[in-house]
Amino acid sequence: MILVFDVGNTNTILGVFDKKDLIANWSISTEHNRTADQYGMMLHNLFQYAGLAISQIEAVIVSSVVPPLMRNLEQMSQKYFNVKPVVVGPGLKTGLPIKMDDPREVGADRIVNAVAGYSLYGGPLIIVDFGTATTFCAINQKGEYLGGAIAPGIGISTEALFAQTAKLPRVELKCPATAIGKNTIHSMQSGIIFGYAGLVDEIIKRIQKELGAGQVIATGGLAGLIAGVSAAITKEEPFLTLTGLHLIYQRNQV
Repeated sequence: MILVFDVGNTNTILGVFDKKDLIANWSISTEHNRTADQYGMMLHNLFQYAGLAISQIEAVIVSSVVPPLMRNLEQMSQKYFNVKPVVVGPGLKTGLPIKMDDPREVGADRIVNAVAGYSLYGGPLIIVDFGTATTFCAINQKGEYLGGAIAPGIGISTEALFAQTAKLPRVELKCPATAIGKNTIHSMQSGIIFGYAGLVDEIIKRIQKELGAGQVIATGGLAGLIAGVSAAITKEEPFLTLTGLHLIYQRNQV
């Protein structure tokens, strides 16, 4: 079995693959001070709850946008799983040509998403990842990563609205029944959800004009919130990054 780690700025998503199937997955908060032993004990408990044994793990692969955590994750992998982790980065075979000005600038999570998205749907393809930031990735018909766009995440945008206004409260992120709000909370939810869907759809429309028609895939923690009201998103893939990590691991075993 293969253990995959997707370390984001806010949350870390973990999954276990048995052959080609994702048989378990978890979401934990990304904490910079978590030690290798804390990771190990946490995983021991998660595995135990899922009825899995740590001894069943044959390999570990990690994608991270938080470089300071890598040392502890590497130590954890070697101490508790007796394997050196595969780390997504320069030198790793992905099968994905990157046509950016500087390919090293592309976040590991975006590469992993693109690998999985193209493998599942072909191209042209747009992937929208709703995380701490919302990223848009464009892949052409030949499977080349062309670039994309980065916008403030919906959580960041909502927190800024609360922090910079004196009387507006924090609100639950959920879709209101109508665009015309009848109270402050519903009015804020309308502006946040429908306004953000408008941002997403406009960026997608502009990318599609340059890229050509194609599937638009949503992933990430808040994908379901916006995918339901977006006019442009055609498919939601909540485990796209985990799938991409598994694919990349397989491609580097040949």
